[in-house]
Amino acid sequence: MVNTKGRRKQAESKPKKVKSSSTKGTILSSVKAADGSIIRPGDSIHLRAAKSQPPFVAKVLKLLQNDKQTMVHVTWYYRPADTQGGVKAFHGERELFTSDHEDMCELETIHGKCNVHKLKAYQKLERVREGDYFCRFSYKACTGLFKPDRVPVYCICEMPYNPDQFMVECEVCAEWFHPECLKLTQKDVMQASHFVCLSCRPPHQDA
Repeated sequence: MVNTKGRRKQAESKPKKVKSSSTKGTILSSVKAADGSIIRPGDSIHLRAAKSQPPFVAKVLKLLQNDKQTMVHVTWYYRPADTQGGVKAFHGERELFTSDHEDMCELETIHGKCNVHKLKAYQKLERVREGDYFCRFSYKACTGLFKPDRVPVYCICEMPYNPDQFMVECEVCAEWFHPECLKLTQKDVMQASHFVCLSCRPPHQDA
């Protein structure tokens, strides 16, 4: 059996900036969100967006109680469309970037918790749920720079891995390929008993 990988796609949107006049107050260890979930520092959360948009995503840094209200100090996750360079072919639909963009948000804007996985952990999920995302880059909002600035590339198209795109592994060299780059279909690959790339294949031998 050929070795393949890939994920289904879902669309996302852009983080929103919510300001507070003060970052002072009593530090809290946890708070309850609108959906009843318990929020703690270090959690990834969904925040309210425009009516037709998906929720924004942030990581909780600190929880503060002042005289007027409970505030949440967050650092935003950016989506590819929010960055200076925009969406690239290798960006996944559920991909987020950590950032240096921090804000204070009102507790009422939090919808609940979500999960931002490292890429390898995301690949191992049996089912990608609405609150599942993955992150492999950090983004500096003021400069538009990413870290790391170099990642492995695959296939003859020499693109970084996108978990939304179906790929097949060569049984000889263990390189990964997009079927369409080899003028094959996903059905062709799934019906094959084995797969050997063009570079590893003996002359005049089919895949």
